[in-house]
Amino acid sequence: MNRGGPILLITGGSGGIGSATARMAAQRGYAVCVHFLQQREAAEDVVASIEHDGGRAIAAQADIRSEADVMRLFATVDAQLGPVTALVNNAATLERQMRLEEMEAERLQRMFATNSIGTILCAREAVRRMSTRHGGAGGSIVNVSSGAATHGSPGEYVDYAATKGAVDTFTVGLARDVAEEGIRVNGVRPGFIYTGLHAKGGEPGRVDRVKEMTPMRRGGQPEEVAAAILWLLSDEASYVTGAILDVTGGR
Repeated sequence: MNRGGPILLITGGSGGIGSATARMAAQRGYAVCVHFLQQREAAEDVVASIEHDGGRAIAAQADIRSEADVMRLFATVDAQLGPVTALVNNAATLERQMRLEEMEAERLQRMFATNSIGTILCAREAVRRMSTRHGGAGGSIVNVSSGAATHGSPGEYVDYAATKGAVDTFTVGLARDVAEEGIRVNGVRPGFIYTGLHAKGGEPGRVDRVKEMTPMRRGGQPEEVAAAILWLLSDEASYVTGAILDVTGGR
C-alpha cells in the first residue's frame, strides 16, 4: 500500500546500474521494487541492504519478454507498494561478440524481445497507472539506452546497438505522446561502464580495453549513471522530457 512517497520500479535491478540506482533511489526516499529475471539472491541482497538502511523495497521476478509477466510484475508492485510513480527501464541482454553475418534470427529475436519490446511493454503499464488521462497523478520514466545506439558497436554487437537505437526513438515519441498527461519520459546512454553485462558478451574486461577511446580516458562506475537517472526522475528535471543524456565520458 502506498504510504505517500514516490514508488520506483527498476527492471534489471539486481546488479550493475540497476542495483546502484535502486540503492540511491531508496536513499532519496523512494520505495523500490527491484525486478530480476534469474538472480533472485542478488536482488534480495539489494532489498536487504535498502531495508538495513531504513528504506522500503521488494524484489519481484518477471520475464519482461512476456506480456503476461510484465502485467503480473506491475500488479505485484500495486499490491505491495502501490502504483508506480517512477519507472527505470534498465533490463537488457547482450550476447557474444560477433559480426552480423554470423548472427542467427533467434539471437536477434531474443535481443529485441528484451531490450526493445520489453522496455515498451513496461512503459505501457507505467503509463496506464501514471497518466492523468487514466486517473493517475503523473510520473517519470527513464529508459536506459547505450552509447552503442549512436556509434553502432561495429564488429561486436550491431544488433544490441540497434535495439538501443529503437529505445532512443521510443523515448522521444512516448515523451511527446504523454507530455500533457503529467508524465516525463527521458533516457540515459551509458558508455563504457564497469558492470557484469560485458561478461555476457564474452569479454569481462572489455571496459579496460576500450576506455582509452573516451576523452576522459577511463571507464565509468554504475553510480555515475545512477546519479544521472535519479536527476532525470526528480523534480529538478521538471521541464525536461524527450531528452537523452549521454553518460559516456565525452565519447
